[in-house]
Amino acid sequence: MAAGAKKTSEPSRDERYMARALELAEMGRGRTSPNPMVGAVIVNEDRVVGEGYHEMAGGPHAEVNGIEDAGGGAPGATMYVTLEPCTHTGRTPSCAARLVEAGIKRVVIALRDPNPNVSGGGERFLEEHGVEVEDGVLEDAARRQNEAYLKWVTAGRPFVTLKMAMSLDGKVATRTGDSMWISSEESREDVHGMRSESDAVMVGVGTVLADDPRLTVRMGGNVGGVLRVVADSRARTPVGSRVADVSEVPTLVAVAGNAPGERVKALEDRGVEVVRSGEGGSVDLGALLELLAGRDITSVMLEGGPTMAAAMWERGLVDRLVFYYAPMIIGGSEAPGPIGGEGHVTIAEANRLTIDTVSESGSDMKVVAYPAEV
Repeated sequence: MAAGAKKTSEPSRDERYMARALELAEMGRGRTSPNPMVGAVIVNEDRVVGEGYHEMAGGPHAEVNGIEDAGGGAPGATMYVTLEPCTHTGRTPSCAARLVEAGIKRVVIALRDPNPNVSGGGERFLEEHGVEVEDGVLEDAARRQNEAYLKWVTAGRPFVTLKMAMSLDGKVATRTGDSMWISSEESREDVHGMRSESDAVMVGVGTVLADDPRLTVRMGGNVGGVLRVVADSRARTPVGSRVADVSEVPTLVAVAGNAPGERVKALEDRGVEVVRSGEGGSVDLGALLELLAGRDITSVMLEGGPTMAAAMWERGLVDRLVFYYAPMIIGGSEAPGPIGGEGHVTIAEANRLTIDTVSESGSDMKVVAYPAEV
């Protein structure tokens, strides 16, 4: 080893198997909501005898699929599972009871489930039935993997990702409003992938009026789309717009309490669902997110312009930022940046972020960041 080089510790046996369980859990991304993504690995005498993951909401849980895969290898084995096994019976039976029935003797858990229906109950049930339990193995990775589910369960609102594409000098459009296309084709494909993994995509009415977007998923396996949500205080969404065409993808338009009734009715006649969110002249965005959460929407991809981005950001409703920087300079003092509004007066007041990843996306640079914890 070179002088001064740091020696990195090798992952433990439990960490290696849990890493595999996290890989399996990832295979369910985009299909399990409102349930979490969960993976399970069953090991007997240091040999993997079974694997499973939660494939889709309403289907068997990861633990059950792993036990089925293990067959006769389950008795006396250790199960590595990314989330605490459930004890309640819903659309599927209790996983904790199934583990006991299968003869699993040790369970290693990455993350306790904060769902009130579980919340430590799975661990207690297993221990009461003679199963050795250990938790917290690769907990941070498991928490990040299910960040949308955790936000929905603990805060009662969806996890919101703000996506923006901009030039290297931070412009999302020219001074005339032209923005087609700043990002590369690869970045646009990546965006469609993120849409397909979300429960809803959300914009403000300004984006609808300026761009007439479809807001559907047109690349990847989940072609079609998720729920389209438009924040539109005065019900200005044109009945002839592409988001008002609900023949393939549903649309929800949130209006303020004083939105003109004739405009609301025109949208409803087209099959658009219109909800009133807020008593005044603007949409109550926090209430809108709570309404979506009540409909089992755990994740929202925010794709509006600078005005919508500012409205959500200033209210603390953005949980993650995904910015694509294109290798171009737009320039111009009147060309808009990604976050509108008045902004802060001093640098000391500026919101701090934690950079999570920086990667290439075609010719662009993709930056993923989270609001810094205070």
